[in-house]
Amino acid sequence: MKKNRFKIKEFSLLCQVTVKTLRHYEKIGLLKPNEVDAWTGYRYYDVAQMQTLLNIRRLKSMGFSLDEILELYADGNISPSPQLIDEKIESCLKELDSLTKRLSDLRSVKASLGRISDMEKFEIQSLPEIIVASHREVIPSYADIGYMCYAKIGPEMIRIGCKCPEPGYCFTVDHNEYRATDIDIEYCEQVLEKLPDTDIIKFKTLEAVPKALCMKHIGPYERFYESFTEVFRYMEDYGYKLAGQPRTSYVDGIWNQEDPEKWVSVIQIPIEDVKM
Repeated sequence: MKKNRFKIKEFSLLCQVTVKTLRHYEKIGLLKPNEVDAWTGYRYYDVAQMQTLLNIRRLKSMGFSLDEILELYADGNISPSPQLIDEKIESCLKELDSLTKRLSDLRSVKASLGRISDMEKFEIQSLPEIIVASHREVIPSYADIGYMCYAKIGPEMIRIGCKCPEPGYCFTVDHNEYRATDIDIEYCEQVLEKLPDTDIIKFKTLEAVPKALCMKHIGPYERFYESFTEVFRYMEDYGYKLAGQPRTSYVDGIWNQEDPEKWVSVIQIPIEDVKM
């Protein structure tokens, strides 16, 4: 069965890590491309490496240096021993004020051992043809998505008289490789009819998506890479491949919940069956 593979820019966007970081990981031998085209020099990554990168990021979030992670991988380990985790917890406790978040990450990893089943987590849906009000902008960070929506896009849609169906449907699409800053993002919200374009809002019709793999994401937007990793691992396991541009739909966020840990989004990936 032919597996999904991604150019370095695509892998960067889906995993929310910079191309510069991926090249550095390759240079030090931590995460090398699965394939390098001898003629073009293009680097290709696969779904299994999304999980490897997720493991690296989790280890870093727990305070492990790149040298320590390299040593773990050299010994054939993909996760630290209970003894090593205990040592990091003790380090967090000694520097409680500055390392509170790191301690929380460690406890989150421990709590995540009892995951819900794939059948409860994933759903395949069709997405109908819709008319959307669209706004594309370069924003400082993913944390600024909410502010962009309620401070700029929302008021403009009200001003020009946009009418939205119930329940509402809005999502974003990334238009460049992952960056921690200066993110080229497009926000789309379903409307009932096209109106004249303005400097802020453009209208267009999006074609139907026959089959989309959907997964609920709970938490801040900076952790989307975790959900993308799970979605593409599921696709690899069940024989699906990417068939369109991924969407991130927003169900509940800063406009209704102050605590980012309670924000609800849905990852929507257009898919099709892999031909054997």
